[in-house]
Amino acid sequence: MDLQGNSSKNHPYHLVDPSPWPFVGSLATLVLTIGTVLFMHEHGPWVLLAGGSFLIFTLFGWWKDVICEASLNQHTPEVQQGFRYGMAFFIVTEVMFFASFFWAYFHASLFPTEVMGGVWPPKGIKTLDPFGLPYFNTLILLLSGTTLTWAHFSLLEGNIKDTLTQIAYTILIGWIFLCIQFYEYSHTTFAFKGGIYPSTFFMATGFHGLHVFIGTLFLVVCWFRTRRGHFTATDHFGFEAAAWYWHFVDVVWLFLFISIYWWGS
Repeated sequence: MDLQGNSSKNHPYHLVDPSPWPFVGSLATLVLTIGTVLFMHEHGPWVLLAGGSFLIFTLFGWWKDVICEASLNQHTPEVQQGFRYGMAFFIVTEVMFFASFFWAYFHASLFPTEVMGGVWPPKGIKTLDPFGLPYFNTLILLLSGTTLTWAHFSLLEGNIKDTLTQIAYTILIGWIFLCIQFYEYSHTTFAFKGGIYPSTFFMATGFHGLHVFIGTLFLVVCWFRTRRGHFTATDHFGFEAAAWYWHFVDVVWLFLFISIYWWGS
């Protein structure tokens, strides 16, 4: 505030207005967590669905506010640099999240107990053929990384038409991956409660599928933003963040395929 009472900003950062979304998002996550626990204990999916819908509503509102800030040129280079650090740290937390599943899997597989028959996979478990649907899904996901990289280079060259086309291909490939994974789950010979192998298998691959779903929604938002002219060759961090996330999901799947599907079988 200067001497005349006018507001002025003598720094390059954007100070956001008071927002309800952090509090609302915390409530949505709490409901989603409770719903997940209730669903696992066979109390129905309604709380889980309510929490998921609540969270999607929160993300829609929060992203809408951030997009409005970007359209008003409030995301200065310093602010965008902060976004990059934030996204990088977020991906680091995701690495630790999946590391816990790999830790549980390798702890059980490298040191099988007498309960498991002293072998891995445990007795009575018929694993999936790694070079059937899992291998095909691996090729599918690697292809999606190629189309997304193509979209990024097209955007850097200012070719919006090709950018939209390649993002659409990536979204389609993501949905195909999820459909194949759902089909695979419906044809497994073991259930989630069937022991350490099924539980680690479904937790690791299932959460990866959830990340593919979230990444696909991320790309859908990017497609609409690209169509509306929100991204340029020099200013498109929203797309870059989605691309980082998607490539991270690709890399995690490679580790899942090699360790759980191939080596673990």
